Parts: sequence; C-alpha cells; structure tokens
Amino acid sequence: EVDIHIQANLEDDLVKEALKTGVDLRQYSKQVEAELQRIEQASIKDYIKESQNIALLHNQITACDSILERMEGMLSGFQSDLSSISSEIQTLQQQSVSMNVRLKNRQAVRSHLSQLVDELVVPGAMISTILDSPVTEQEFLEQLHELNTKINFAKELSFRETLACSDIQDIVDRLKLKAVSKIREFILQKIYSFRKPMTNYQIPQNTLLKYRFFYQFLLANERTVAKEIRDEYVDTMSKIYYSYFKSYSGRLLKVQYEEVADKDDLMGVEDTAKKDILHGFFSKPSLKSRNTIFTLGQRGAILSPAELEGPILVPHTAQRGDSRYPYETLFRSQHYALLDNGCREYLFLSDFFMVAGNSALDLFNSIMGKTLSMFLKSMSTYVSDCYDSIAVFLCIHIILRFRAITAKRNIPALDKYWEAVLELLWPRFELILEMNISSIRNTDPQKLGVLDTRPHYITRRYAEFSSAIVSINQTFPNERTNALLGQLQIEVENFVLKMAAEFPSRRDQLIFLINNYDMMLSVLMERAADDSKEVEGFQQLLLARTQEFIEEILSPPFGGMIAFVKEAEALMEKGQLDRLKNDEARITQLVRGFSSTWKQSVEAMSQDVMRSFTNFKNGTSIIQGALTQLIQYYHGFHKVLNQPTFRSLAVRSELINLHHLMVEVKKHKPNF
Repeated sequence: EVDIHIQANLEDDLVKEALKTGVDLRQYSKQVEAELQRIEQASIKDYIKESQNIALLHNQITACDSILERMEGMLSGFQSDLSSISSEIQTLQQQSVSMNVRLKNRQAVRSHLSQLVDELVVPGAMISTILDSPVTEQEFLEQLHELNTKINFAKELSFRETLACSDIQDIVDRLKLKAVSKIREFILQKIYSFRKPMTNYQIPQNTLLKYRFFYQFLLANERTVAKEIRDEYVDTMSKIYYSYFKSYSGRLLKVQYEEVADKDDLMGVEDTAKKDILHGFFSKPSLKSRNTIFTLGQRGAILSPAELEGPILVPHTAQRGDSRYPYETLFRSQHYALLDNGCREYLFLSDFFMVAGNSALDLFNSIMGKTLSMFLKSMSTYVSDCYDSIAVFLCIHIILRFRAITAKRNIPALDKYWEAVLELLWPRFELILEMNISSIRNTDPQKLGVLDTRPHYITRRYAEFSSAIVSINQTFPNERTNALLGQLQIEVENFVLKMAAEFPSRRDQLIFLINNYDMMLSVLMERAADDSKEVEGFQQLLLARTQEFIEEILSPPFGGMIAFVKEAEALMEKGQLDRLKNDEARITQLVRGFSSTWKQSVEAMSQDVMRSFTNFKNGTSIIQGALTQLIQYYHGFHKVLNQPTFRSLAVRSELINLHHLMVEVKKHKPNF
C-alpha cells in the first residue's frame, strides 16, 4: 500500500516539478506548512469578521426549520384527508357502476315490457274497423295486418305460458272470427260473380289479387275456410273454362271449310277418282270454301308472329260474314286462347294461393285438367279421320312455337299438354305421308289417261307439297320428316321414269322428263330453300336429261357431222387420223350440207323446242345449250379439217367462218 501511495504522489504535478528542479523536500515541506498556517489565520479572521452574518444565518435556518416542521404537519394532515377522499371516490364509483347496471337492466325490462304491452293491447280503432268497416277499405286491410301480428304474438306467448296472454285471448279470437267471416263472404262473392253469363272473370281476378293478403290471413288462421275457398274457386273455374272452351270449339267448327280431304285425296290418286283435284291445281277451287290439299298458298302465314299471336277468331262474326277457314286456323285460334288463359291462370294461382313448383302445377291441372282432356279427345277424334297432311304439319309447328312462347314466359303449366298434342299429331302426319308415298309407288301409269309431255299433275302435287313441308320445316327441323320426304322424292322420281317409259320415242321421253323436272325444280326453288336436298337432286337430274335431249335434237340435222367429229377426235388421240384420208366424198358432203341447211335446221329446231316445253325460260335455255353445243361440234369439225391430213382438200374453202357462224347464231340465241 505504501508503494502504491508513494507511486500516486510521484504522479502529482508539483512533486514532478520539484523533483525535476532538485528542490530540497524538507525545505519544501516547511514552506508548505508555513503557507497553510498563513491561510488558516486568514480564514479565522474571515470567520470572525463574518460572525454576525453567520449568527443571523443560523437564526434564519432555525426559523425555516420550524416553518418546515409546521408545513410537514399540514402536509401529513392533507395526506390523511386525501386518503379518506380516495376511498370515498372509490365507493362512489362502485355505487355508480352498480346504478348503471340497474338502469340498463330496467331499460331492457322496460323495452320488453313496452313491446309486450303494445302487442298485447287491442286498440279500440282496430276493434271498430274490423267490426264495422268494409273489407275493401284500406284501413281494414291495415288493421287486418295488425290483427294478424297480434294473433301470431299471442300464439308465441301462449307457448311461453305468459299470464297476460289470457287477458286478451278472448277478444283476439272474436276479432279473428269476425275478420274470417267477412273475408270469406267477400271472396266467395267474387268467385260466384265468375258464374254470371258474359262476365269477364279477369276483372274479379284482378280485384282478388289486390287483396291477396286475405287468403294469406285465412291460410294462417283458419285453414278450413281457406280450403273451402280454394275448392270453390277450383270447382267454379274448372266449370267456366270447360264450358267456355267447349262452346268456343264447337262454334269454331262451324266456320271450318265444308270440304275436307278424305282417304282418296292422296298424291298418287288417279285423276278419275277425284276430278276436282286436278282442277284445284290449275285454277281456283270450284267452291268458295274449298281448301287445296297439297298446296301451301297463304296457309303458311299462320306461322308468322303477327298471325300466330294475333287476335283469336270470333265465330259469330265469321259466320255473319260467311267466312270459312282451314283447320289449322281454327286450331291456332283455339290454342292461342288456351295459351293466353292458361298462362294468366297459372300466374294468378301462384300469386293468390301462394303455391309454386309441383303444388302450382297440381292446382292448375285440377282447374284446367277437364278442359285439356276435352281438347285431347276432340283432337284425337279429328286426327283419326284427317288426311290433310299440311294442316296436321302446320298444327305441329303451331304447337312447337306456342311451347317456345310458354318457355320464354317461364310458364311450365302447359308443357305436358303440348307433349300430348305432339304425340297425337306426329304419328298421324307420318302415317299420311307414308300413305302418299305408297299411293305414288302403287300408281299404274296406264290408268292415268292420255299420255302428255307436259308436267304431270302428280308431279305438280309433289312439288307443291314438298316445297310446303320444306319451307315449314326450316324453323324446327325434324329428321324423321326429312327422311320421309327423301322417300317421297325417290318414289316421285321412279314414277316420272315409269311415266316416261310409256312414250314410244326417246325424244318424247326426254321432253316429259325435262318438263316435269323443271316444273318441280321451279316450284321448290320458289317456295323452299335453294340449298335443300330436293332442289339439288332435281337440278342434277334436269341437267343430265337436258344434255341428253340436246344431243337428241342435234342428231337428225347434224348427226353426220357430229359422228364424223367424234370418230376423228378418237382417231386423233390414237394417232390414226390417216384412216379417214380416203373419206373426201363424205367430208365434202358434210361441209356443203351444213353450209346449205344449218340455218333452216336451227330455225326448225328452235321452233320445235319452244313448242315442246311449257316453260319459256327452260325452252330458251335448252335452245342456248343446243346452239352452244352445235358451235362446239363445228369448231371441232374445223379443227379436224385443219389437220395436215385434210389440208389438201379443196372443200375446206367452203367452211363457214366460226365468227360469222356465231354472229348468225345470235339471232336464235339471246345473250349468247
């Protein structure tokens, strides 16, 4: 420790300085001690000099100490008081929390009790309104809503065994019975008003919809009365619809065409079996009410939106005007009335009786079922004896469109009925079509009277009928229909060939075939789609027979030249043209014969063609084709004679110039 102390002192600046200057430490120690004594004496003098001030300071400190002691006492008292106040505040806070909890509980109880009392109290205004006001008053409806609420509330309280409920139960029950009685009477009066003759039942229906809450009230509070009203409505409306549609359907049948197709009105029937059939194709029907069987005419307009959803027929107006209509027009009117009434009735039932899904369908069927069954029975009777295939097919497409309308309106009520109708109509249509196919297949050409190259009335029937079915079938295509039309087309083609075979000459056979193909093609293109299978098939047949006929009519006047050209071209391909080198006499005869007679031959041929074909446009087209073919043959004749083998022939100079020939031909060939 001494060493540490010595070392620390040696680090002192004064010691270091003394050691550096070589000062005597003992002398230096005495000097320091003397200096300390001097300072001590000076300090004592200062204290003596300031003694009064120090005594005054002592007195002041003593006084302050006493003051501070008193303040300490006061603060201790304050601290004690604050502790007391803090405990009091804590007590008050606890009391406040407790009071707040009691207040909230009392407010909650008050809210429930207030609501309970409000729900339990039956105001005098409600009693007087329910007892005295008519049910059609708005105030009655409002008070009925309130009464319904109180009834439901009373039921809820009765389950909780609330004693206050028994105080009002009696008056609520009596008000309920009074309201039920008045509502029952009102609704039944409206339902009974449907039964009055000439009543528009839609007006009372709309009135009932305004008060649809009445039935809801009955259903919730008096199911027996609700069922009574529902059953009464179902019974009443079922009878009304049945009576209305039965009467309407019966009166519609009185404005149907008197003459309808029968089992003899088939496509292949002989002309002697029904004389007026042929007459009906080429002129107006002999009777004003006669409906053509195979021709669509204006009948297809029934499928246009304007007529499909147009006003229904009024039978007594039609009778007064002596108007008659085909069956599909009556069918459209009858079923559009059914569609319109059925959709409206389904919506009314769903809205007023608050039913949906299968329940709505069951209720609808209980009302309309008898009427729909009557429709199906009547239609089954008609269809079983119907041979008017166009009428049946139009009815099918009317139903398809009506089904689409109900689907768009989201009304499923009539879906099963539409299916039932189609199940009746489709088989009948197919049966009639098959009967027509069989009638054509079994037709004996020898029983059809005098042969004539003009279009046959059976092919005209087919053309009119096929174009009608194809045009109707475009919107809702049916593969079975297309297949039957294909069979019918095959039988007609076979029939035309059988008829053509009855002619002795090939030329007459071709004229007959071309006239019939052209007529069928014209009718199909005019009334059906240009790209239909039927059109395509007859275009190919017409083209083939036309080409053959052109060769046939060119053969008599120009057969020698044509045979020579074909023979020469065949030998040219084989490189054996020299084999004709010795036929100078034949070639000379051909050149001079053509030059001297071609004009007369072309003129005679043109006149003969125009006499042979009933369609001027078709005859002109055949003449154009024949003259074009003639020029091609003559061009080939030129080409052969320009070969080295025949260049030495002097008769070559007598050949007609091709350009000159074409100019001359223009006189006989328009737009060549």
